[in-house]
Amino acid sequence: MAAESSMELRDKKVTVLGLARSGVAAAHLLQAVGASVTVADRKEERELADAFSRLDRRALTVKVGAGYESALEGTELAVISPGVPSDLEALTQIRRRGVRVIGELELASWFLKAPILAVTGTNGKSTTVTLVGLFLGQGGKRAFVGGNLGMPLCDAALASYQAGRDAATLYDYIVAEVSSFQLETIEQFHPWVAAVLNITPDHMDRYPSLESYVEAKARIFKNQTTEDFALLGVDDERVAGLQNRVRAKLLSFSRAGPVSQGVYLDGHRVMAIIGSHRNEVCRRDEIRLPGSHNLSNAMAAATIGLLCGCSTDAIRHVLQIFPGLEHALELVRERQGVRFVNDSKGTNVDATIKALESFEEPVLLIAGGRDKGGDFQRLQEPVRQRVKRVILIGEAASRIRKALGDVGCVSQAATLRDAVEVAASEARSGDVVLLSPACASFDMFEDYQDRGRQFKKLVNQLS
Repeated sequence: MAAESSMELRDKKVTVLGLARSGVAAAHLLQAVGASVTVADRKEERELADAFSRLDRRALTVKVGAGYESALEGTELAVISPGVPSDLEALTQIRRRGVRVIGELELASWFLKAPILAVTGTNGKSTTVTLVGLFLGQGGKRAFVGGNLGMPLCDAALASYQAGRDAATLYDYIVAEVSSFQLETIEQFHPWVAAVLNITPDHMDRYPSLESYVEAKARIFKNQTTEDFALLGVDDERVAGLQNRVRAKLLSFSRAGPVSQGVYLDGHRVMAIIGSHRNEVCRRDEIRLPGSHNLSNAMAAATIGLLCGCSTDAIRHVLQIFPGLEHALELVRERQGVRFVNDSKGTNVDATIKALESFEEPVLLIAGGRDKGGDFQRLQEPVRQRVKRVILIGEAASRIRKALGDVGCVSQAATLRDAVEVAASEARSGDVVLLSPACASFDMFEDYQDRGRQFKKLVNQLS
């Protein structure tokens, strides 16, 4: 496939739309295979300094800022970054003249020889793919872990292309976090294992309905055959409802009860049934990750690990020591008996609810940011039950405050610094100060990582 794809792309006019990490990686791969590459972004030159520092501009045509869409004129293929809406009018116009519009994920898949283990879902993707990568590493297998998380898949594709005939020795598996945005533009992307963890309302600023969001997620199964595996989180009604969309061999995971194939919770034991084998993976209390949602993530990852031949000993060892990802229920420090927790990755309402459910202690919640069309009224009951103080920041602060109604003690802060100082002054020993925004970060920060790191810096500066 890689040889055919590189021949097909040689000297072809290709436009890469969007110069975030995945766009830069796509440009590198396209240049390596001999395409004539134009890169374009609506941002101005000064905002793209980091991207251009990683590109050889001498070998590129560049269109940025106002009129960047003119880069699509005369193009023979468009490769878009996940943040670029696939229904952009300029893309619709080039489709009418027969030009293919794909994403970086699809492009990468043309060059990857190792089996792809793809994970999607509203929440828990990053934790799950990270665990799968750790299981594989512990089991002595070579895995590339990336996609929507961390390194773009085009980085793995470029390494595979440059390795040529030796590509099969680079990776045993490709572990890919896959977003709904990326799935919108797949054509041939074909995972050996495709997992859907959960589906709750998110990105409602981009999708016209929840059904269209579910439809985008379900595209992960598009190219699977009966030789592949589909893994579903059946505790989630919307995910369980996808079973009739699956042609691959079906597995599932559940905290609620036994499954015929997959991993489930039996009392205090995590059990696995893969093929004709039934084994105990570990005890519930051996999993270091906090929260019942992370138990689900661990079970999903364990199912994939077992499919790939990892031993239960290897899986148990990782689960005993893995503390979780940065910005996902990350303990920053304990100060005067108060725990400060960074959950900046909680960018939607469901993620914040799951974060709150992870604590028995009284919580002072810092939330807010850029609204993605979330239903903030769903926060009312968890806030009533678990939160002693809500401090809101960002563009969505007023909307969240209105949605919460008369629930709890709610105030607004002009900056994250102000919010941290208010929380620190009001918290008492035994409390938890939790940053879990339920919103995107782009109103005040570069991304959720920037937001989380600024929170940690402010917390560590408290005397």
